[in-house]
Amino acid sequence: MVIDTREHWRWPEVHWVNKELDWRAGGAITAGVDVGSISSKTAVMVDGKLYAYAILRTGASSPDSAVRATKKALEGTGLEIEKIHLTIGTGYGRINVPFAQKTLTEIACHARGANFVWGPTVRTVLDMGGQDCKAIQCDERGKVTSFLMNDKCAAGTGRGVEAFADLVKVPIEKIGEESFSIKEEPKPISNTCVIFAKSEALGLLRKGWDRNVVIASYLSAMAHRVYTLLERVGIAKDFVISGGIAKNPGVVRRLTTLTGIEPLAPNPQYDPQIVGAIGGALFAHAMLQKQKGAK
Repeated sequence: MVIDTREHWRWPEVHWVNKELDWRAGGAITAGVDVGSISSKTAVMVDGKLYAYAILRTGASSPDSAVRATKKALEGTGLEIEKIHLTIGTGYGRINVPFAQKTLTEIACHARGANFVWGPTVRTVLDMGGQDCKAIQCDERGKVTSFLMNDKCAAGTGRGVEAFADLVKVPIEKIGEESFSIKEEPKPISNTCVIFAKSEALGLLRKGWDRNVVIASYLSAMAHRVYTLLERVGIAKDFVISGGIAKNPGVVRRLTTLTGIEPLAPNPQYDPQIVGAIGGALFAHAMLQKQKGAK
């Protein structure tokens, strides 16, 4: 018997560099470091243009994770952390970015980052992160006008999908598409707690349910829970989704059916997980320009 020892929960790590930009010719180098409960993201900008980014797994130490993600973003560029003019920390571990001069909430950074990635028409941002989901309303400048956050124990998070991917032995980047290999859409799993939802799914598998049907039931439950959050804050066009779950079509397409609103497609140049870090780098750029103007 072959034992499957793969880590099905693990998203592929990401590294991207804009080959068309030369940081040495730039006047303002800024960074946003978004340390989340699952992943740590760094976006580096040169004169307000995205230069490089990286997405790595958050380890046991938030400071070490921030440094690793930033070094990965700068890998092969010749640019070092010490040469970044201003860095903003954001996310769950924002106070633990050792080289950041400022910190900002992920809510503000995701709104600002979404404005950059999708444009000024964005009015609703759904940030589907590792430990919680946030529904954010913003104006044409990417400024937050209102927001709501779900319960951290709810199963509509990246942590819940990771646990579920390991349970059903399907790589997390494939689980969304697998959920559509079914004859008809099942009812959503009823439990809202990650632990109990996982137990419920295991019970269905033991009863002989097809694996893909159980996957569809779980992801449908996620979509329904996020939908109730969006209903409370209101969904205004244009609507976008950031965070790791944005890359899960099993949740996104079901959420689209529930809302009746198609979220704007992400620009392939920008990974949706990096939106908050981009927002941090943009805020850093604005602060740097303000500082220069005051001199």
